[in-house]
Amino acid sequence: MAEPARKMEPAPAPAGDALLAVRDLHSWYGESHILHGMNFEVKKGELVTLIGRNGAGKTTTLKSIMGIVGQRKGSIAFAGQELVGLPSHRIARLGLAFCPEERGIFASLNVAENLLLPPMIRPGGMSVAEIHTLFPNLKEREKSQGTKLSGGEQQMLAIGRILRTGAEMLLLDEPTEGLAPVIIEQIGNAIRKMKEKGFTILLVEQNFRFAATVADRFYVVEHGQVIDMIPREKLEARMGDVENYLGV
Repeated sequence: MAEPARKMEPAPAPAGDALLAVRDLHSWYGESHILHGMNFEVKKGELVTLIGRNGAGKTTTLKSIMGIVGQRKGSIAFAGQELVGLPSHRIARLGLAFCPEERGIFASLNVAENLLLPPMIRPGGMSVAEIHTLFPNLKEREKSQGTKLSGGEQQMLAIGRILRTGAEMLLLDEPTEGLAPVIIEQIGNAIRKMKEKGFTILLVEQNFRFAATVADRFYVVEHGQVIDMIPREKLEARMGDVENYLGV
């Protein structure tokens, strides 16, 4: 089947209500040029998903926003502040938090200690009690060694840690990777509740069926560029395009 026509126009000027605006972003790992002019934005309170095939540049986009790639060129504006050129610790203190696919649970710490490890960078973070309400498993397992948890519980812990920090915007990388369907449903419910609480979320998710249940908009990434944007209300009509993009 032929690929759908590219529908993205040249990137418009950032909207006044865009919390995050990425413009002509290029990123490298050493000599490997991964992002080739990414353009997209996320409005305050939105949940936006980057979708695309493996190797398209989705995870590199999240790492570029946080300043943990080798080199960046272009513009990443968060709440009006330019991030390109800033070190990662300063970016985090502006109100951004990254939950990587590998989760990064510390084996030497129990669940409660893992949860309390990241510093609070700004006021407004969720309390431990609120996180336990969101993820009851963490309350039940708080004395357990972090790496003794199931994969789903480790993902809950990884997300719970960044909710304490006071970050306004969350970058979630493949939160459902390798999880059982019942755990994916729990993660989805938690993400919807996080959005209800006012968090802005940029999600990278290979599981499109899951992403479709939580996202407001979908940016399609291919070869390090955004090639299409699909709003939630047009998703059903555009499913043929989505299947072509993802090769399903």
